[in-house]
Amino acid sequence: MTTNNSSLLERRKAVLPTGLGVAFPIFADKAKNSEVWDVEGNRYIDFVGGISVLNTGHSHPKITQRVHEQLDKFTHTAAQMINYECYVDLAEKLCEKAPISGDKKAFFLTTGAEAVENCIKIARAKTGRPGVISFVGGWHGRTLMCMSLTGKVIPYKKNFGPMPGPVFHALFPAEELNVTEEQALHSLEMIFQADIDPSEVAAMIIEPVQGEGGFHQVTPSFAKALRAICDEHGIVLIFDEVQCGFARTGTLFASEQLGVEPDLMTSAKSLAGGYPISAVIGRAEIMDAPQVGGLGGTYSGNPMACVAALAVMEVIEEENLLERSTEIGDKIASFLKGLNLSSIGHIRHKGAMLAFELIDSEGKPDTEATANLKAKAFEQGLLLASCGMYGNAIRVMVPLTVQDEVLQEGLDIIEGILTA
Repeated sequence: MTTNNSSLLERRKAVLPTGLGVAFPIFADKAKNSEVWDVEGNRYIDFVGGISVLNTGHSHPKITQRVHEQLDKFTHTAAQMINYECYVDLAEKLCEKAPISGDKKAFFLTTGAEAVENCIKIARAKTGRPGVISFVGGWHGRTLMCMSLTGKVIPYKKNFGPMPGPVFHALFPAEELNVTEEQALHSLEMIFQADIDPSEVAAMIIEPVQGEGGFHQVTPSFAKALRAICDEHGIVLIFDEVQCGFARTGTLFASEQLGVEPDLMTSAKSLAGGYPISAVIGRAEIMDAPQVGGLGGTYSGNPMACVAALAVMEVIEEENLLERSTEIGDKIASFLKGLNLSSIGHIRHKGAMLAFELIDSEGKPDTEATANLKAKAFEQGLLLASCGMYGNAIRVMVPLTVQDEVLQEGLDIIEGILTA
């Protein structure tokens, strides 16, 4: 049977549901660091990184070696049935690194959505309350509870209701969204006045840097205001770091830059360099609230993913990826500003978690131009992804291990398209 992209796409179309979309009409054959080759031998520069999963790049040799070593030992026991040391090793490391003071505990799941849902479970168990507050533009996953928390309807929530509740969305403050911190805090107050008393709210969840919502950033002052509100009313504050964690923003966790400690936090995506694992980390007295057996999952904390995550933490330190993240972000931001194009709107980044908006002659979101940039970049061998409430922001999620010459090659492609 001939194997090429078009024949594989026909097979895919026949057996996969329409709702499972795909960004690029290619099938990967191999990948290394920041480059991917499809089954026809075409090379692509990867600025998507598996949706911010590959901060340490494709097939990092140290991570691959550790997984091979674990494969020779065992692949699964179910962590709730038989213990294994790498699970405890990883929990110890994350508790050591998490920006939360005092005694901490951690446990593992398989996806970011599972981590978010378990944060809600833990907060409800601790407080005995049902309510949750999240923020407009927030992205927390595709399960029913996570869709309810997510602050964007199309395409994630349409036709899938009703959603679990009680969940309420406050405004997310950002200059580029024309929402001030005062307006966002007022929207919170209105929720307390009109929808749910704060004494019935278990948790408040927010991304320190929004992912799908457009890479908008929580400011230290807004984080401190949320911390004060949560402390006043006994609400558990959750920082969702599924996308912004693990060196993407120039620190291991983005919340390190806020000067505010959460009660619980999530991690996933780049935690294990492409192996499926997620984590919940939090204050010990809150983490211990659920009854024995109330937490867990069959594949949660898979041993291969645990050793991969431990290797990721070594790679971040040994290859100075925190500094590299800042260097990459500054370089791309400087490059975009240097183009001096009226079609480029707001540029925002923390470290290498960078997005830039495309706007029309009236300064409005230009979704068509964004789609055109992605399509033409793909034709020239560069993979790009968009985000934002209006789909007009390009988000850069290139591996932090990217070679300088490959990074520049990708930027040159963007420049050629935007200046054509």
